[in-house]
Amino acid sequence: MQIGLIIVQVIAIAITVKCSDITSAVFGNVLDGMPAAFGDFNSDELTDVFMLRKNGTTVEIFLAAEQEPLLRPSVDLSCTFRRTVVGVVPGDFDGDVFMDVLVITFDKETKLSHVYILWGGNGRLNCTNENHPLLNMTGQPLALDYNGDMIIDLFGLNDQNKRTFWVFDQSRKAPTAIPMNTSQNASISQPHSNAYLDLNNDFLADLVVTTKKYFEIWHGVEQGFQFYKPISFPYGITLDNFNGVLGQTLYLDVELTGKMSLLLPLCFDDACTNSTIMMYSDVHGTSDKWYNLKVNFRDGDNVLWGFVKPDGQRYTDTITLRGGDFNMDGYPDLLATLKSTNGKQKRSYLLENVACDSCVGFARKFEVKWQALNPFHNETAMAVFYDFYQDGILDVILVELEKSTNTYRTAAFKNSLDYDANFVKVMVLTGRNNSMYPISPGSLGKKKRTYGTNLPGPSIAYRTTTQDGSPRNAIAAQLPQSAHFSLNLPYTTFGLGRTPNFVDALTIGVGGKSREWPQIIPNSQMVVIPNPIAEPWRWKAQLFVTPSKLILLSAAALTGTCGLISLIIIALYWKERREDKIEKLQEAHRFHFDAM
Repeated sequence: MQIGLIIVQVIAIAITVKCSDITSAVFGNVLDGMPAAFGDFNSDELTDVFMLRKNGTTVEIFLAAEQEPLLRPSVDLSCTFRRTVVGVVPGDFDGDVFMDVLVITFDKETKLSHVYILWGGNGRLNCTNENHPLLNMTGQPLALDYNGDMIIDLFGLNDQNKRTFWVFDQSRKAPTAIPMNTSQNASISQPHSNAYLDLNNDFLADLVVTTKKYFEIWHGVEQGFQFYKPISFPYGITLDNFNGVLGQTLYLDVELTGKMSLLLPLCFDDACTNSTIMMYSDVHGTSDKWYNLKVNFRDGDNVLWGFVKPDGQRYTDTITLRGGDFNMDGYPDLLATLKSTNGKQKRSYLLENVACDSCVGFARKFEVKWQALNPFHNETAMAVFYDFYQDGILDVILVELEKSTNTYRTAAFKNSLDYDANFVKVMVLTGRNNSMYPISPGSLGKKKRTYGTNLPGPSIAYRTTTQDGSPRNAIAAQLPQSAHFSLNLPYTTFGLGRTPNFVDALTIGVGGKSREWPQIIPNSQMVVIPNPIAEPWRWKAQLFVTPSKLILLSAAALTGTCGLISLIIIALYWKERREDKIEKLQEAHRFHFDAM
C-alpha cells in the first residue's frame, strides 16, 4: 500500500514538473537571451520578446509563434554594439506604424548614456552606426507622448543634467529638445522610476518624476505638463540622509477601488535584512497616506528573506517589483527577487494579493507564496509575467543564474490554474496608419498591418458585478514605465475570477478623450485603435473570444451525451429490426404449415 502511494506521489510530482517547466517548449535550445522589453514587432497579434545576447551587447528579437518553440530567435532581427546595452524601448518613433527599437548603451568613461534607434520596416530592422548616437543623456529615458501625435517621445536628463523632453517627428532626424519648464530644483534620482500614467482620471496621462527628496506629480495638459504637488517619501526620508534602500515604484490598483496606488519596496537597512513594501493609497488626495504592508518575509523554515541590495548587475541594479494577476481573482499580484539573510542565494517569488481583515487604512496585503514557482529551485535574478499561450493566463519567464559558469539562462513556467477563471485582455495601439499599407475598415486579421504599435500612457478601466451581486471597479495603466528593464507588457489582463457575467463597461482613455464599450464578453482579447484621437465615437475595437475551460467541458459533456443517446437509439433500432425479422420468419413459417 505504501509503495503504491509513493508511486502515485512520484507520478504526480513528475506530472507537475512536466506541466510547469516548459522551457524547451518556449525557447527550444536557445537559453542565453535576457528579456529586455516586450512588443508586437511583426504585427501578428503575438507579443514578441526583445532579448539581450552575447553578454548584453546584442539586441535580438525573439518572434512569438503558435507552435513550439513559442519564442524563436531571428538573426535577421538583431544588432550588435560594442558597449553594453542597458535599456530597450520598442515603439513607433517616426509615425510610419512600423515598430522601431530604441537602444540605450552606457559609456563607462563619460558616464553618459548613448541613445540609438533601430528603425523598423515591413518585417525588417535597420541597424545603426554606433559612432553616431541620436542623442546623449544622463541616465535612462522615459517613453511618453509629449504632444499627442501618437509618435513616441522621451523624457529625461540631457548631458548637462537638465530636465528635457525629446520630441520625435516623421523625419527620422534627431528629436527636438524641449527644456522642462520647472522651478523644482530637486535632482532626479539615478536609477529613477519616473512614470507616465493618468492619476487624476481626466484621461490625460500625467508625469511622475522621482527625485532624491520626493515624488513630483505633474498633471498632463494639452501639450506638456503642469506641476501639481510633491509626495514625500515614507517616514520623511530622503535619499541623501537615508542609510537604507528605496526601490522602484510600481503603480497598481491594489484594492480594486478604481484608483491607482503607488507601491514602493523599501529596505530599512543597507543590507536589506529588514524589508517591506509601502503603499501610497491616494495619489490625488490632499494628504500623504503611506501604509506599511508589513510583508512577512520569513519562510516555512523560519529563514528570513529580504529584497536584493542593488549590486550593479542586470535586473538587480535596483529593487523592482513586477505586477500581474497570476491567480486571476481580479487583484494584481507581484513578482519579486529576494535574498536570504543567512546566505547569498537569490530567488524570485510570487507575492499574492490577499485580504487583510486586521489592517487599518487598507484592506489588502501581499503574502509570499514560497512554493508557487516550483520546480524552479535555482538561483534567479529576475522573474516577469508573460502570456505564452495567448489564453489570458499569465505565465512567468525566469532568468536563472548558473553559479558554476556565472552565466544566465532563461526558463519558462506555465501557470496551470486549478479552476476555471475568466479574464479580459486589452491592448491599446497608437492608432496611426500608413497609406502605403492600407487596410480595409474593421479588418485586423493575423499577418496584416495593424493600426500602430506600443503606446505608453492609456488608462484602461472596467466595471462589472461579481457572483455575489456586489459591484467591482478596476483600473490599470498601459506601459507606464520604460527604464531599467521595467518589462511592462504592452497589454493589460484583468482577472475576473469565476464571474461568468458580461463586463458591464470597459473604458479606454487616451489623450484626454475616452470611450466606453458596454457588455464585453468574458475571456475576450480586445484590441483598441483610437483613431481619430479627437473623435472617440469612431474608435475601433476588435474582439477575439477565447473559450473557457467550462465552455469546453460543457461542449464535451454535451457531445458525449448526444453520442450516448445516439448509441442507445441505434441499439434500440437494431433490436427492433432484429425482432421484426424474427417475427416475419415466424409468420412465414406459420403460413407454410397452415397451407399444408
